[in-house]
Amino acid sequence: MLFLIFFLSLLVFCAALLVPGLDDLLLIGFPSVVASLLLLLKRFSGYGVSLFSQKRWIILDGSNIMHWKGGDPDLATVQETIEFLTAEGYAPCVVFDANVGYKFCGRYQGEAELAAMLSLPVARVMVVPKATPADQVILAAARDQKAKIVTNDRFRDWIDQYPEVTVEGHLVRGGYRAGRLWLNFALTNKVIGAPSAANL
Repeated sequence: MLFLIFFLSLLVFCAALLVPGLDDLLLIGFPSVVASLLLLLKRFSGYGVSLFSQKRWIILDGSNIMHWKGGDPDLATVQETIEFLTAEGYAPCVVFDANVGYKFCGRYQGEAELAAMLSLPVARVMVVPKATPADQVILAAARDQKAKIVTNDRFRDWIDQYPEVTVEGHLVRGGYRAGRLWLNFALTNKVIGAPSAANL
């Protein structure tokens, strides 16, 4: 429907420009074109599509982040990290080990259930199959999307295959201090959310 409105508005605007005697239609045509174009852009952005910029993807090691607050598995830490990164302009994707559900609720949890809990599209949540190492999936996804990884894991067993993990800033460390989430974006020497960067 929005496409039709945009097309008709554009048609009226072009007619006003090209047909003598229809100059008054510019008063309707031009604002209509602008308004319908803005509505179209808003609709596309609601589906995660941007016509002007690409998303800054970032991969979250969900099973690692779950233990950042006091050691016990807590999905709320992943949720807070997602909200924080989204506010910073990132598009977070989360990868979990197969046993993630057993850790916090005693039963298997799939992508759809976790996505609902985290308020993310299902396409941005992955639970790796049983006996599959999540590390390799995380590293491959980050390489494919040219994305940073939020984790406190150093992936030392994977350095030969994924040497980029040794590049400063590729792995974003995080945790909680004084009850507040902090993330260390090393490439910009920026510590976000920490009560005091001096405590690092």
